Order: sequence, then structure tokens, then C-alpha cells
Amino acid sequence: MKIYDSNSVVLSFASRKLDSGLADGEFVRIEFDSDAFSDLVGTDGEVTRSKSNNGMATVTVRLMQTSDGNQVLAALHELDRLAANGAGVASFLLRDLNGTTVYSTVEAWIAKEPDVSFDREATPREWKLRANFGRPKGISFAGSN
Repeated sequence: MKIYDSNSVVLSFASRKLDSGLADGEFVRIEFDSDAFSDLVGTDGEVTRSKSNNGMATVTVRLMQTSDGNQVLAALHELDRLAANGAGVASFLLRDLNGTTVYSTVEAWIAKEPDVSFDREATPREWKLRANFGRPKGISFAGSN
């Protein structure tokens, strides 16, 4: 038997843990920009497979509007916007302590602050980060639980 516990998913950006106020349901998503390989079939049917070295991905972190993580990310984003020369490029880590899934890089930044809405009840805020999980600068290992 295997057990999954969302409280055992470690999430951090710029060495700051985002461990409270996670949105209900899906709270993080990593979407890679391109496939790892593409293929091209020649006239005679021979297939050539080309490896992509594009490790760029969009990381969406969903926090409740009441989460302290919003203040942390907002402050980091503002510092990045005001500073020169990529001061906002920082580490990102997602590690599932229940299994073997790890995504880690030293090249991540906040691309977009969340859209804001107010409702009768608290709503989530979606932070968009960009991350380079390509090697050798970043390390990416995706395992299964």
C-alpha cells in the first residue's frame, strides 16, 4: 500500500518555503515548453529523432488569498522589478517526500503576479514562475509515487 499526503510536498522559491495557505485542489503545476524529443520522417520512411535541450517550464503555484506566501512572493517580485541584472533569479524546489518526484533548479523567477478577484469566500491566487530545468544548470528528476 502507498500513501500520498499533500503536506509532504515541499515547495520553495528563493529558499523560502511555501508550506501554508496552499489552494484547495491542485496547488502546483509544472508545464514544460517543449517535448523532450521531436521526430522527422524522411521520404523513404527513415526516422530521425532530435533531442530538445529546452528545459524551460511554467510553474503555476496556487495559494489562497490569505496565505502568507503571497506576501513573500509579492516582495520578491517587487525586488526583482526594481533591481538590475536579474536579481530575481532564484532557486526553485518541488520535492514529494511520499515518493521520488523532485524538480529543482537555480534558475527560476516570477514571470507574472496573480490576477486578483474578490468573492463571497476566499479565492486562490495563481503565481506564474518560469524555470529552467535543463541540464547542467538545473537538475530535473521526475519519478513516480
